[in-house]
Amino acid sequence: MTNHFMEIQADDTGHICLLIHSGSRNLGSTLCDYHHKVAKGMCEKYHAKIPNPECSFFPADSNEGMQYISDMNFALSYAKENRKRIMAEFKNAFLEIVGPIIKGTNYQFMFNGELDVHHNYAALENHFGKNIWVHRKGATSAKAGELGIIPGSQGSSSYIVKGLGNRDSFMSCSHGAGRRYGRNDACKKLNLAEETAAMAGVVFDSYGVNTIKGTDFPDLQEAVGAYKDINEVMANQTDLVEIVTELKPLGSIKSKDVRKKKR
Repeated sequence: MTNHFMEIQADDTGHICLLIHSGSRNLGSTLCDYHHKVAKGMCEKYHAKIPNPECSFFPADSNEGMQYISDMNFALSYAKENRKRIMAEFKNAFLEIVGPIIKGTNYQFMFNGELDVHHNYAALENHFGKNIWVHRKGATSAKAGELGIIPGSQGSSSYIVKGLGNRDSFMSCSHGAGRRYGRNDACKKLNLAEETAAMAGVVFDSYGVNTIKGTDFPDLQEAVGAYKDINEVMANQTDLVEIVTELKPLGSIKSKDVRKKKR
């Protein structure tokens, strides 16, 4: 969706880093919707005592549960391969432009040490002496010593972090800054001039137009102001992760919304 991006960033030691955010795209969403519908039907059939239909479930060892786990793992594999291919093209394009500029210098490219992190998934883990399914939606794993990525907005810092293995959070941390406004509300409420100024020093596509119910608004769905302050977010999870490296954006490309509009 529109929060998928590619960024060129500088770390706090002066090195250039490449960061992408992408997953299984619409495949994962479609699979999730399908299995959620199956779960709702199953809970209704057996009169499950749940707060509301959004909490519908199926036993992990049932045919329905095993099919969901299989499809989810397929989507995760697809997402990982998707990121691998995008990053390969990203690196090639970067080298094609930057390589000739630094030719003859003693600078060396070091594209080893890549970090790949899943989010929006379920995993069978042991917590508090029990094997349980941990669903991380808007969260990533932060086991003790585990490296992770917490992106900010396209105009604010992102962070490479190391997990502290906090048991109370099921060894998890935030996936990113998190939104302050929904996509349509961001377009309606944020100020175009202020959001453009917030991108000073970052190369990015200028904001276009988003038509909402027949009225045109600046397309500020992914503007800086649409997201929470990443520094505040990081300050609120010092018990979950340790900051390893701060990454500041130099150039950002946001993908366009690929969802089909209802007619």
